[in-house]
This record gives sequence, C-alpha cells and structure tokens, in this order.
Amino acid sequence: MADASVQVRRNEGEEQFETELGAGKAVLTYAEQNGKLYLLHTEVPEEMEGHGIGSALVRSAMEYARGQDVKVVPFCPFARSWLERHPDYADMVGKE
Repeated sequence: MADASVQVRRNEGEEQFETELGAGKAVLTYAEQNGKLYLLHTEVPEEMEGHGIGSALVRSAMEYARGQDVKVVPFCPFARSWLERHPDYADMVGKE
C-alpha cells in the first residue's frame, strides 16, 4: 500500500492525524500552539508497518502545516527521520 492511497484525516478533537485500517487505527498525535505544530508520536499497528502508513500520516501533517503557514517541530523519532528523507519540507521545520 503506497502512502498516496492512504486516506488520512485530521481529528482536531483528539489532536491527531489518523487513518482507519483493517488492523486498527494508525495515528500521529500532535499539539498546535504558539504558531507551531508539534509532532509527538506516530503509532501504526504492527502488522501494517512498512506499508507507507506512517509516511502518509506525516505527509498529511506537513501539508496541513503548510496550509496553515506554521512551522513543524518533530519530537516523534519517526517524523524526524521522515523529514530527514524529505528535504523538500526542510523550510517548514522549526525549533522548540
């Protein structure tokens, strides 16, 4: 499953980007404050790891941040490593 085929939605009430999978729900939790989007934790059901789900979650968060014109602070190790592999988003990464 490529990340482009994963349908991700922003759940504002739970402060997470999420997608429903046959194996459960995958989420990227965040906090939005002080004009920044803090990416906190990515969780994908074990049986769905390696299928681009986490990438789809982070990409959705980055596109949301771009639309809001806010910087992103990646506390989540997965999001941090994803951003290192996607330098086209480097200008959006902010400091704590």
